Amino acid sequence: MLKNKILYIVVFFFILLAVGSGGFYIIGGEKWSVVDSIYMTIITLSTTVGFGEVHELTETGKIWAIVVIMFGVTGFAILISQLGSYLIEFKQYRNQKMENKIKKMKDHYIICGYGRMGAVIAKELSEKNISFVIIEINEKKTSLMDDLGYKFIKQDATLDETLINANIEHAKGIVVTLSTDQENLFVTMSARNLNQTAYVLGRCAKQDTGKKLIRAGANKVVNPYITGGHKMAELLLAPYLEDTVSLASPGHNLDIVIDEFKLKNIDRYDGIMIKDSKFREEYNLVIVGLIDEDEKSILNPDPHTILNIQHKIILLGSKENIDKFSETI
Repeated sequence: MLKNKILYIVVFFFILLAVGSGGFYIIGGEKWSVVDSIYMTIITLSTTVGFGEVHELTETGKIWAIVVIMFGVTGFAILISQLGSYLIEFKQYRNQKMENKIKKMKDHYIICGYGRMGAVIAKELSEKNISFVIIEINEKKTSLMDDLGYKFIKQDATLDETLINANIEHAKGIVVTLSTDQENLFVTMSARNLNQTAYVLGRCAKQDTGKKLIRAGANKVVNPYITGGHKMAELLLAPYLEDTVSLASPGHNLDIVIDEFKLKNIDRYDGIMIKDSKFREEYNLVIVGLIDEDEKSILNPDPHTILNIQHKIILLGSKENIDKFSETI
């Protein structure tokens, strides 16, 4: 529809060029050639070019030039208006297309807030090709996300409607990293009410807010100041500890990955001891952690531990081997 309108405007300019040139040719008489007439029409339409008249215009010629300019300016105004409408409609089309994709998402993650922490989380998930959507109301931040190719919703995360638009019902997890503890607490409560099984990770600035977030439904709470302080203290007391515990950290040269798998999706390991699971022999992977049926984390589980489908295992190995194992699930 809009492309047809633009086509009509282009045709209008060609007709205006033909009629304008014909008018100058007739008014100019023998002095004006066809080329002179076309040239005069073009410089009349392009009023900013600044070239002089081909031949001195008569009163009739000046009136005709005014008519050509008026039609030309009107045509340009309509063209610019239609181009603006086209850009707006194109943006609306892209937004609608993104909304449709978000509505079809399942087992995805929702990031509420694209601050410094939210940006890091989004980058991590993007690099690992994990499906996610960001909720952010700030125009500048959504423009940046658009440039990065992230899926996002430009709405207020504290509204239930926004979380529903992010398809929270089918989300695997939600990270709440808004600017204030009050907002994070409110969103955590809403998220838990809308999805009873999703993993909710909350951020807090005040220590006492962490307990409130847990009561509101968060599975885990991160206080960046406390976490950062503990990390700096560890590095201060054991400077080389970083080299041994951060093999899977972003930007590290070693291709080491830590990933979590639910055994209910891999029932062939049900009832088997860890030492007999043959993760190392078959995939060159190591079970470094286990989460039991009570959601209790066990670091470096005993080799005689019997696995069952309610367990989650944490595997350590190269990305290639982790991917190879994932393909067998």
